Parts: sequence; C-alpha cells; structure tokens
Amino acid sequence: MIKSLSLYCKLIRMNLLTGLQYKGWPIMILQVLFVVITDPIGLIFMFSRFGNIGEWSVYRILLIYAIAVTSFGLAETFCRGFDYFPWKMIRSGDFDRLLLRPSSLIIQVAGSYFHIHRIARVFGGACAIAYCLFALKVQLNLADGLILAGALLGGFLAYTGVFLFTSGLAFFTVQGLDWIYIFTNASYQVTRCPMDYMPKVLKYMFTFFMPILIISYYPASAICSWGDSYWKGFAALPAGLVFFLLSTFVWRYGVKHYKSTGS
Repeated sequence: MIKSLSLYCKLIRMNLLTGLQYKGWPIMILQVLFVVITDPIGLIFMFSRFGNIGEWSVYRILLIYAIAVTSFGLAETFCRGFDYFPWKMIRSGDFDRLLLRPSSLIIQVAGSYFHIHRIARVFGGACAIAYCLFALKVQLNLADGLILAGALLGGFLAYTGVFLFTSGLAFFTVQGLDWIYIFTNASYQVTRCPMDYMPKVLKYMFTFFMPILIISYYPASAICSWGDSYWKGFAALPAGLVFFLLSTFVWRYGVKHYKSTGS
C-alpha cells in the first residue's frame, strides 16, 4: 500500500513538473476558475429577480452545488488518468505497457495524467462553500467539520468511481461513452435544482445509483439544520466508498477480459 502511494506521488510530481514547463499554465488556471465562478451566475440572477423558492434561498442551493463541484474537482484533479483512459490507453495499446509493470494498475492509470489547472475547480468550489456558510450564518463545530470532510472525501470517491466504471466499460467498447457524462459534469449541475422540486427519476437516479445527492444535499442539510435527521449527513463517505468499490468490480472484470492489441 505504501509503495503504491509512493509510486502515485512520484507519477503526480512528474506530470506536475512537466505541466509547469508550459509558460501558459497560469492562464489555464484562471480560465478554469473563471468557468467555475460564472457557471452559477444564471441561478444567482434568477433568485435576485424572483426571490426565494419556498424555503430555498440561493445560498442553500449554491452550498449544495459547491460541495458537488469541489468533490468533482478533487476526482478530476487527482484521478484524471481514468478520464483519459478509454482514448489514450485502450485504443492506442498503451495499456499493454502497464500490464508488464509490477504495480497496481489503478495507481498507474490514476497518476498517468495531472493537469495543474484542474485544481482551480477545487479552489473555486471551496471558496464558494466558505462564502455560503458565512452567508447562511453557519458556525461549524467538530461534528459539522467531520460531515463536510466526509462529504468531500465521499464525493471524491464517488466521482472517481464513475471514472473507474467508465474505464471498465471501455475494455468492451474500445472508446469512451458520452452518456457517462450524465454522472460527472451533468450530475453537479443537477444539484442546482431544489431537491423538493426535483423530478423523482432524477432524485432516485442520483441517490440510489450515483449518490450525488447523498454526498451533497444531506451533508449540507445536516450542517445547516434543514432536514429531519442530522445523522444522514454522515452517510456521504460510506455511500461514496460503496460506489467506488462496486466500480472496482467493473474495472477488474474489464481487465480480466482485456485482449492485447498485439495479440
């Protein structure tokens, strides 16, 4: 385990130093940060024009959205290799080289790409969380801090699980599946809809299949005392971990049935 983590850190450091060789990397960071900041502007304008929707204020929705965005940013930053896997390793045959190395395949793929500008999404989302908590006048205690940390870690595992699931399917499709973006980029956009007014299909899909609402809405609800059960906020980390573990079965099944491009 320690050797695998050491290898991962070395791969990330190598890719980081490679990326820093391009002098335009600060501009790319600003670009991603600009997208993160401007993405919810339409929502803000709508609430400023029409006011609250029942008990839902703009800060409530932005807090849930920010938790989801930050979680996605963490997975996108530190496990970017799986997002590129179907195109960069399966179709090109580069995965064959990884099979020859006596190291964890998941660690090798996860650390194969690292784009420093992606961390701007994490920074922007974290700042939005802090601002929303301040606007809602929420003072975090130790338990609240643990819920928030568990939500981000659980979200990281859930989104990494989506990348892993997609990569497992790529062994059979030999390319990426565009519909999988419903559970990545589109999923954190869903959190901008108040849960009380969300269609049941979406609510069930993003609760029981991909637990995006469990890692965003329930922690925010617990921290801000909106819901009927404070303990639901602690479900984020177990839910993300379960989804990640289930995705590893799809990955391992795909690896088991992989046929080398040289065979």
